[in-house]
Amino acid sequence: MSAAEAAARDQASSTCATLEITRERGQRQVFCGLAGIVWLHRKIQDAFFLIVGSRTCAHLMQSAAGVMIFAEPRFATAILQERDLAGMADCNQELDRVAAEVLERRPDIKTLFLVGSCPSEVIKLDLGKAAERLSEVYRERVRVIDYSASGLETTFTQGEDVCLKSLVPQMPQLPSGERSLLVVGTLPDVVEDQFARLFKDLGIGPVHFLPPRHATEFPPVGDGTSVLLAQPFVGETLRALVERGATLLKAPYPFGIEGTLAWLRAAADAWGVSSETLDAVTAPAIARAETALARQRQLLAGKRISFLPDSQLEIPMARFLRRECGMELVEVATPFLDRQLMEAELPLLPEGLRLVEGQDVEHQLDRAREDRPDITVCGLGLANPLEAEGLRTKWSIELVFTPVHGFDQAADLAELFARPLVRGSLLKV
Repeated sequence: MSAAEAAARDQASSTCATLEITRERGQRQVFCGLAGIVWLHRKIQDAFFLIVGSRTCAHLMQSAAGVMIFAEPRFATAILQERDLAGMADCNQELDRVAAEVLERRPDIKTLFLVGSCPSEVIKLDLGKAAERLSEVYRERVRVIDYSASGLETTFTQGEDVCLKSLVPQMPQLPSGERSLLVVGTLPDVVEDQFARLFKDLGIGPVHFLPPRHATEFPPVGDGTSVLLAQPFVGETLRALVERGATLLKAPYPFGIEGTLAWLRAAADAWGVSSETLDAVTAPAIARAETALARQRQLLAGKRISFLPDSQLEIPMARFLRRECGMELVEVATPFLDRQLMEAELPLLPEGLRLVEGQDVEHQLDRAREDRPDITVCGLGLANPLEAEGLRTKWSIELVFTPVHGFDQAADLAELFARPLVRGSLLKV
């Protein structure tokens, strides 16, 4: 955790209105930040992610990605052997060789990410210098950028945050006197296109997205940049953008009808768009979403749900499920509670909620067993054991892989939580 990140998190008070925040520190059960490559390599279409790690790292990525036999993904692992770990071999020479093979095989690659892992961090392999060296070798052909997704430093979705932060120095300067909207956080292309159309219809622009679909199309940033966060786990990226002059537009996250409308309203207010125009532009999408969401609400209303900390999506998801689907929140736990990123979300949570920051996995599992919620949202490593004990679960990783932002995805988001209930009812028959 960086000093800036720690300082921002320490700003979170022990209470928010009548919300008491319990902080737990103990054993955690989470993926490392390498998992972020699974969705990042699909989004940035001309980038390649070269993990400098062990066979365990390679197996994790293959398992998490579910790579199809006919697909050639844009990520790989430069495997550190025993000689590398023992200091008996020159890791930089081997890294140069692997990078050359990748770029020869994939001439379409414009950006090569060197991704640090636990093994490379332990042996103090300086990927920053390696990136500088390779950038000189392949100047004007490919940009080489490094970042660490080591489990020693990052968890699960933080891998995206450190990756996007590494892109900020590469972004061109927005000319003085110009303004733009920057949407930060990986979105599926279909969702990005939907938002782009809504912003265009509202007369808001130019609009850029980070990460871009192509690494050669870095959006500009400067004093005229207004930032909307699409994901609640990009705090370090936000702070790097603010250092370059950008301003955050405070809003809930665009999950569900309420969150998406408030998110769009933040941009509309900044651009001086009237409420009447916002209502007229969004009315058709809201009508579709309300109709589609009604069926899922019937399945979810009154059901009890607990969130174990994993993705940092827990708070906005809990807000959506309670306010738009009528679910009862038993416990909402999140790995980190960044007050700056959650300022617009926390007031929308119910009074008396058991809100937990951090994890002591054994204690949280004990509470889940005692509470017996209808659904427990958790990581892959905890889901099967809880299912074996008769508790229905939802994998939190699905909330990152699946298109769930925006009006047209509101019902799909609710359906992700309804499926365990439907499955459980079928198993009882």
